[in-house]
Amino acid sequence: MTVLLYILLFFLSIAVTLGGCALFTNAIEWLGKRRGISEGAVGSIFAAIGTTLPETSIPIIAIFFGESEEEIEVGLGAILGAPFMLSTLVLPILAVLLLLYARAGKRTARFQLNYREIMTDLTFFLFGYLIALGCAFSPSRLVHLLAAGLLICLYLYYMKVKFTPTDAEESSELEPLIFDKGASTPSYLMIGLQASLGLGGLILGAHLFVMAAESMAGLFEMSPLILALLIAPLATELPEMSNSFLWLYRKKDRLAVANVTGAMVFQGTLPVSLGLIGTDWMIEQSALTSMILAVQAVGLCLLQILIGGRWRPWLLAAGMVFYIGYTLHLYAN
Repeated sequence: MTVLLYILLFFLSIAVTLGGCALFTNAIEWLGKRRGISEGAVGSIFAAIGTTLPETSIPIIAIFFGESEEEIEVGLGAILGAPFMLSTLVLPILAVLLLLYARAGKRTARFQLNYREIMTDLTFFLFGYLIALGCAFSPSRLVHLLAAGLLICLYLYYMKVKFTPTDAEESSELEPLIFDKGASTPSYLMIGLQASLGLGGLILGAHLFVMAAESMAGLFEMSPLILALLIAPLATELPEMSNSFLWLYRKKDRLAVANVTGAMVFQGTLPVSLGLIGTDWMIEQSALTSMILAVQAVGLCLLQILIGGRWRPWLLAAGMVFYIGYTLHLYAN
């Protein structure tokens, strides 16, 4: 009966998250439309920051309000698990879904992206995450604090870059605002109300997912490291995945991919800076391996663009090997 309850909780979390996702993505698109902001910036900044709130709360509570080493380890695991999962699982899943949609005749098997925007996101992430990786080999508290300050400044500069006006590009057609379908241009009040309720649904859905995942992990005596690095990030990244999958289905590739790559930049800078400030940043080998694999996966994504000028879905999907291999390694040990 207990297992059945956890399974029902799992599906309830999915339903709540998807409902919140539909409200949030629709509202955030209209906010970008009203403000004259590009789709890339909407996905990279507004959607990414909004949907990273659930997982960002985990390290804040664990590191700054936790009372045990285990809680600090969970906080560090949440910080490092999110970039790893986004780069090695979520991006490949987007590629797999693109191929499935193409096979079903819903669209072409090719991403419609502004690859200059993607390269900007991935470059910022790599630069910031390599700083964090380098700090793992330095015990100096001063170095860690300076690196934290640099990462915060890096993200602020990233926001400035994303909001800098560029050449006008054609935007995809918007569906009416769900809360005000009769309005050709909905008010900021209705947009804000719908976005707030949608974000609340995303946070609630992620929280329910975490409860189900933690309970299942305890029931099956799963390693705390696996929970911290894989299960918790998988649960709390559900909003990003839901948003991106929905946008991809609607052929809004720029929003779908920017939501993920923008979340990667956020997760590779601001939460990492919290870890550098609030802990001694002593990363154990398994967690360090996840950082190295994330850097390698993103490096290959950049290399694809530099060599071929675009992503090939089947090759991007192959990046899932990093996630699967690492997961099997953790289970085996």
